[in-house]
Amino acid sequence: MPNYIALMRAVNVGGTGKLPMTELKAMCVAEGFAKVRTYIASGNVVFSTNRSAATVKAALEKRLRTYAGKPVGVVLRTAQEMAAVLKSNPFPKSPPNWTVAIFLDDPPPLDALDDIRGQQDEEVRLGKREIFVAYGSGMGRSKLRIPAAAKGTARNINTIAKLVELASGN
Repeated sequence: MPNYIALMRAVNVGGTGKLPMTELKAMCVAEGFAKVRTYIASGNVVFSTNRSAATVKAALEKRLRTYAGKPVGVVLRTAQEMAAVLKSNPFPKSPPNWTVAIFLDDPPPLDALDDIRGQQDEEVRLGKREIFVAYGSGMGRSKLRIPAAAKGTARNINTIAKLVELASGN
């Protein structure tokens, strides 16, 4: 049975999209997913199911919309895909808490880096279905805007590594 990692967009960040992880876990259990575990309060859940990625994404988005009363984006990766993201981090020497992968549903456009605004000391690279950013002075000080990442959801390398660990033990 495949192991999946689902990342919710804009959950429990900046006072918007409040979703207790106990509720997220309950939604996944109600969908029939196995070995459900959440990680930190920012909308990360690891589980197993034989259902297709498209079916899983649609089911989670439907439940989250019912719960929140508005659309909540879900980005889904298999455990193997998430491990590949971790391995392909183009900034291995940058602090893992200041380096993120912005997860997208589809590959970023090849010209995605052309529209960046506010770049200072950040480094940005395209991945398969991710945009990697190393924040030189930290995310809190950054003015970086990446229009191609608007519908994505970011996780730092530490979180990605923990999700890979949880999914491999599933």
